[in-house]
Amino acid sequence: MEAEAKFTAERITWLRPWAPNLFSFRLTRPAGFDFVPGQFARLGVPRAAAHEAQAVAEAKIIWRAYSIASARAADYLEFFSIVIPDGEFTLALAQLPVGGTVYVERTNYGFFTIDRLAPGRDLWMLATGTGLAPFLSMLWEAPLWSAFENLVLVHSVRYPNELAYADQIRAYCTHAKLAAEGATLQYVPVVTRGAAHQALSARIPALLQSGALESHVGLPLDPEHSRVMICGNPEMIAATRPLLAARGFATSRRGKPGQMAVENYW
Repeated sequence: MEAEAKFTAERITWLRPWAPNLFSFRLTRPAGFDFVPGQFARLGVPRAAAHEAQAVAEAKIIWRAYSIASARAADYLEFFSIVIPDGEFTLALAQLPVGGTVYVERTNYGFFTIDRLAPGRDLWMLATGTGLAPFLSMLWEAPLWSAFENLVLVHSVRYPNELAYADQIRAYCTHAKLAAEGATLQYVPVVTRGAAHQALSARIPALLQSGALESHVGLPLDPEHSRVMICGNPEMIAATRPLLAARGFATSRRGKPGQMAVENYW
């Protein structure tokens, strides 16, 4: 009973495939579950026959951390997932239908939140792949709109069909709520393999090094006014972080807000 008290069994209510290896899903939200946009939840699926009923014991459940993509006020929890060919968890998760069961730990986790940053004027959100998820959660929330004047969301993928949520983000750029707070949002899709209309084509570190990203957005990246949040694959983070550090961006620490926050997404 003690192990069972750590998590609840939730139901999939919605599925959205984006590409053969990418999909989003929504779960019923556990009673009393709260989080700050940017945090993640620990999700679990049974180790075998994920779609079949079986006795639940913690040792039989595979657990993974997933950033929450939904708004804090939503009555569901939304997540954005990749399917890893040899990934035990994602293969089991991808087989679940609407109505399937996913376990959710009662505790939220993570410090990838805007309150870790020093006050600034411009917020640059740099994401690769499913690293987009925490930024989606942040975008739907009023604290982000009032904290910064300029929001820049950069989403880098390999192929055009992997630009998940693109239509929703573009629509949100002109949302009345943003205008009411005096904030603007720029969406910058980046496609590194295959042509895509109105998308940049180099990887994020190369775009930063060449100045092409700043030129495209029309804003300078400087530690005085800019704050940067980075979420995605380790290679992108490993290459981007020192580039920004060399320009004077300091990583946020507990009790010491900086100009840069990093989430190692896997």
